[in-house]
Amino acid sequence: MNIDGLRDACKGEVFTAGDPQFLEAIHGNLWNRLIPDRAPEAIVKALDEDDVVAAVRFARASGLKVVVRGGGHNWCQPSLRHGGILIDLSQLTQIVSVDADNLKAVIQPIVSNRDIQKALNPLGLAFPTGHCPQVKASGYLLGGGMAWNPTVWGSGAESVEAIELVTAQGDLITASATQNTDFFWAARGAGSGFFGVVTKYHLKLHPLPKAMHGSTSYYRLADAPAIGTWLGKLAPGISPAVELSLFVVQAPPELREEAAAENGWLCMVTATAFEDTPDAARTALQVLERSPITPLSSSFATPLTFEQLFDASGSFWPEGARSRVEATYSDHSPGELVQAILPLLPDAPSATSVFLLTIFCGPDVPAAQKDMAYSVSAKVYGGPWTMWWKAEDDAANTEWHRRITTTLRPYNTGYYIGETNTVEQPANVPQAFTPEKWERLCALRRKHDPEGVFFDYFDALGDE
Repeated sequence: MNIDGLRDACKGEVFTAGDPQFLEAIHGNLWNRLIPDRAPEAIVKALDEDDVVAAVRFARASGLKVVVRGGGHNWCQPSLRHGGILIDLSQLTQIVSVDADNLKAVIQPIVSNRDIQKALNPLGLAFPTGHCPQVKASGYLLGGGMAWNPTVWGSGAESVEAIELVTAQGDLITASATQNTDFFWAARGAGSGFFGVVTKYHLKLHPLPKAMHGSTSYYRLADAPAIGTWLGKLAPGISPAVELSLFVVQAPPELREEAAAENGWLCMVTATAFEDTPDAARTALQVLERSPITPLSSSFATPLTFEQLFDASGSFWPEGARSRVEATYSDHSPGELVQAILPLLPDAPSATSVFLLTIFCGPDVPAAQKDMAYSVSAKVYGGPWTMWWKAEDDAANTEWHRRITTTLRPYNTGYYIGETNTVEQPANVPQAFTPEKWERLCALRRKHDPEGVFFDYFDALGDE
């Protein structure tokens, strides 16, 4: 590889294994600090679309594969491969334009969930961003986009109207529902297996809900199965404007004494209504006040902003942790899922870990398939996010995570491509799509990247 040729072609920095900054360049902005022993031959920190074009064309000419880092959680680090060129988009951070009158915006790929809402909310606008404040648009949207207010707004990718991207041939094109439609279909849900580099997203915006109100209740861990069963039966009759979740988490300070007998674990239920008036929000949440079990503590219909939602959600997924995750879909009762994992909780090595189930509300769940790669829909979404801080705890947490995911596997109907371990469990990849969409996605890759310029889901991830 003539690295000088790559450096000459790009305005942004280019690093190879011989450079002192190389490890920081490939590891520094990874969310998950459980970092595998995989490394590219070179990394290009692209400054603009021209750098992306130059890097792809250089890779083609040199017989090298390309992988892209787009700022998602990187739970299983799919942007790290053995060899090839890593195109890092971390410098593409601009909100290019906001057209409030026509409910449209254009952004570069590395704009965080929090920053998108921060730019839009003062204008009375919103976008179905993800829940974790630091996650960037590209990694989130390419995976489909598990959004706030999901039953009303749909996934984040459903509100993408067009993309600008660099193809495997090194061409910069625009794709939408009316042009280059194969790329548009695949980009909305293909995740790390997408055969292109998206440099801009054209977004459809939504009016900001005028009344976002949230309720939170805490229950003893032993009551979690009964609460989950109750919520599962209740969900079809709850307003679709309510986002409902059941957590198993460590108790907040004021409830630690009540949770001490169960190693600090308890059940937390949150419900957020995205409505137009406070009365409508309170009405939508009222049904959840009739719990069959008296909570340890609760709050009802507290007014919220997206800033507050991000603060609360972000606290469960702290930066700098070592992490394993398996987010799945299920049509089983949330009570069954919680009951299955209860025997494993006393052995949990880390108090940072979280078990989350989002229970989709309204009569039209699971949702109908859309014309996009994003596929899986079910009554419940979630699973274990196993997080810890020290390398010496890797083995214990990895084994516990394996036990909990193995226990839950019989209940799964599919996986979320952006939050499952596709490296160690490659069989999860096709199960993130319906069989028809998986077949189409593979056919489109063969059609538009016949030489395999882009790493697919499975390339160069194992031991060398």
